[in-house]
Amino acid sequence: MVKRVRDLMRPNLITCPAGTSLSDAVNMLARYRIHALIVSDPGGLAMGVLSDFDILAGEWLAAGEGSLAAMRRVTVGELMNAHVPSVDVEASASDAAERMRTEHIHRLVVTELDRPVGVITVSDLIGGLAPLASEHTLVSQVMSRGIVVCRETTSITAAARAMRERRSRSVVVVNSHGRPLGVVTGFDLLPFNGQGDPSQPVSLVMHPPCTIHPDATLRAAADLMLSEHAHRLLVADPAEPDSMPTGLISTSDIVLEMAAPGSNWEARRKVK
Repeated sequence: MVKRVRDLMRPNLITCPAGTSLSDAVNMLARYRIHALIVSDPGGLAMGVLSDFDILAGEWLAAGEGSLAAMRRVTVGELMNAHVPSVDVEASASDAAERMRTEHIHRLVVTELDRPVGVITVSDLIGGLAPLASEHTLVSQVMSRGIVVCRETTSITAAARAMRERRSRSVVVVNSHGRPLGVVTGFDLLPFNGQGDPSQPVSLVMHPPCTIHPDATLRAAADLMLSEHAHRLLVADPAEPDSMPTGLISTSDIVLEMAAPGSNWEARRKVK
């Protein structure tokens, strides 16, 4: 089946009028986490594109107050690129990709009956190469491969620091060979908030790890979490129980997968 631009584009255009100040444009780019704004005329037609590269080309980083003051007076219309490369909504994704490659551009405004209806970027096209969320049915497809580990002699203070710095809700305790000995979560450390001795080793508060095979289904992972009252499972090969875990899967990982566009759960919910 041929993928069309319609299938991969972002339907919501983030636009601004030509008179918008650059500072407001910068705030819009940051707020929507995008790399470019479509500059529109009063009738809603695209008249230009302002990218983050266009803004970086200005004198925002200049040391002189005069040049900075001049940049503050510049509007989007003065700095935008008046050339607006576009593609029809029914064009094939491969045609859009080839045009971006040959013209060295990162985005195309998507039009329908010559009116802009969305935008398609390099990221959108690359995302089309990845498996659909509905195909994510195994633990190995959803688990986090980067895990925070520490030795059993690590202090509770050091473990808490690692969790904060890595923005992790848990730490896997391993021995000198990487064999998992236990798991420490934020809940395990709550009793030391204002009382207790946090210089003690994590081995005193860790609980035994609950493991699952990377080829297990998400249903099996959910059932194991429910039966063991565990919010996270270590992903390991039972044939190599003494080896370093390959990852970790949490209740949040499964919930995020359920909420992903195109997931089996979402499809069933919409049918109801």
